[in-house]
Amino acid sequence: MNLNLLMVEDDASLAATLSDELRRYDHAVTVVGDGSEALLELARNRYDAVILDRMLPQIDGLSVLERLRREQVTVPIVILSALARTPEKVEGLEAGADDYIVKPVTVEELNARLHAVLRGRQWTTAGADTIEASGLVISPTRFRVWRDGTPIDLPKVEFNLLAELARNADTVLTRAMLLERVWGYDFEPGTNIVDVYIRRLRVKLTEDGSEDPIVTVRGVGYMLRA
Repeated sequence: MNLNLLMVEDDASLAATLSDELRRYDHAVTVVGDGSEALLELARNRYDAVILDRMLPQIDGLSVLERLRREQVTVPIVILSALARTPEKVEGLEAGADDYIVKPVTVEELNARLHAVLRGRQWTTAGADTIEASGLVISPTRFRVWRDGTPIDLPKVEFNLLAELARNADTVLTRAMLLERVWGYDFEPGTNIVDVYIRRLRVKLTEDGSEDPIVTVRGVGYMLRA
């Protein structure tokens, strides 16, 4: 798959190296050096994905991301940052990033992660745009959830977590599997981020008094009832 990419990176040397290597995969790569330029470029042109640094001049990467999502710009965005702590990754993903990659990164991994993000965006159920389980109707392409006909507003990470559980309803998913599929590969093995987000999701799904559809399988992981 040949992609039209926007790279937002103020380190000129790194941007030149990565963009040249990505072009060897037959991708088209436009490079800008700050957040203001990124917003202008995205307003003018269509891109298949954005590679976004967090620490940028004028407007930082997180602010760029939040503004785009607030304006309903749905282009896939992969953060590429030297900020490697779990809270920083969570912050980026909660702001609307599709993936979070820690520098340094090889072009082989970056290319693979970009394609993985795009495959995830293109996923739909066979013959339909929805997944149904436990009275839930989930639309992956519209990022919408309903339970018994009532809409439930979920932030991006909680939505992706619920969608992954629903795709595998009645199957136990381990914490490691959920980390890999929802958050990516860069989290410490002992992190409790999965449990934190399961608790948040449960609150949203049961706040109207409905039964909790998520089953905890002690010592293994979680399962959504079909």
